[in-house]
Amino acid sequence: MRLRDNPNMSVSIETLLVHLDYHAWASRRLVEAAAQLSVEELTRDFKTSDRSVLDTLVHVYAADRLWLRRMEGLPFAGYSSDADRSLAVLQNDWPALMERWKEWTSRRTGETASAPFTYSDLKGRTWTQPIWQLILHVVNHGTHHRGQTAGFLRSMGHVPPPLDLVFYYRER
Repeated sequence: MRLRDNPNMSVSIETLLVHLDYHAWASRRLVEAAAQLSVEELTRDFKTSDRSVLDTLVHVYAADRLWLRRMEGLPFAGYSSDADRSLAVLQNDWPALMERWKEWTSRRTGETASAPFTYSDLKGRTWTQPIWQLILHVVNHGTHHRGQTAGFLRSMGHVPPPLDLVFYYRER
C-alpha cells in the first residue's frame, strides 16, 4: 500500500520524539566535528548548493527554525542571516531549538499529529499535509545534509563521527 493510498496513516508521538532526538544528536555530533576544523576547512567552497561545511550546517539549522515557526503559527522571520553563520550559534542556539521542537511535539497527540496542517512554502505556494509527515521531513532533510557534510569532511582527510540512526539506537 502506498502512503497516498492511506491518508489516515499516522506515526506515534513517541516515534516522532525519538526521531527528533536522533536529529539533535546527529547534528550535535557533526557540529562538534566541525568545531575541530580550521577556518579555511570550515568555509571551503565545495561547489554545492550550500557550498561549505559551515553553510550546510547553517542551512539545516535555519530550516529547522523555519519549520518550527511554521508549526507554531509564527510569521516568517527570514531564512538565515550572517549572524547565523557561526559555530557558536550552531553549538548554542541549535540545541535549544531542538529542545523547543521536542517540547512542541510532546504536546501533540496521535490525533493532532495526524491532523492536516496547511502552510505556505518559501515561494508562496500553499500545501496541506499531516503534521507527522512534516516532522519526519525535518529529520530527513537534516540527514541528507549531514551526509553531504560528512562527505566534505572525508574529502579533507577527516573522519566524520558515526551518524547513522543505528548508532544513535546503540548509544541510547
